[in-house]
Amino acid sequence: MSSHRPFGLPAAVATVVLLLAAAGCSSPDASASVVVPSPPAEEAAFCQVLAKELPDTVAGLGRSDPEPGSELTAGWGDGAIVLRCGVPRPEKMSDPQVRAVSADGVRWMLEQREGTGPRFTSVYRKAYVEVALDGRYAHDAGPLVDLAVPVAKAVPCALEPECG
Repeated sequence: MSSHRPFGLPAAVATVVLLLAAAGCSSPDASASVVVPSPPAEEAAFCQVLAKELPDTVAGLGRSDPEPGSELTAGWGDGAIVLRCGVPRPEKMSDPQVRAVSADGVRWMLEQREGTGPRFTSVYRKAYVEVALDGRYAHDAGPLVDLAVPVAKAVPCALEPECG
């Protein structure tokens, strides 16, 4: 008498698969999950152009876009670097004490986040581009260098003298 195994899997493998699913485990190459922005049509158009300009690697990390898939989001290194285009203007931009950095002609507002890495949002552009970095980039804005040229090319300046 032969035993019936579901889907042709040995019983031990089927058990491990079920246990992993029940535990909520994910594979090491699982993508991050992010909230997709919902910008006005004009900003979304700039973001669609940006999506075509983004590099395959940032800071040596390969492309691994977050879920759900969208032209408004991109990622590298399984959530280490996550870009969202068309985000709302952060309230913190009104703070005269806010810190900023510049990378290849693009200015970014810096926000230090508790328990994780920094978040940068482009300033003086017709669409806001946010780049969130994980803890390994707590004191490193290096990934912005790889993203500045595509942002500058795809998202025009809102205040021309400020973007130089």
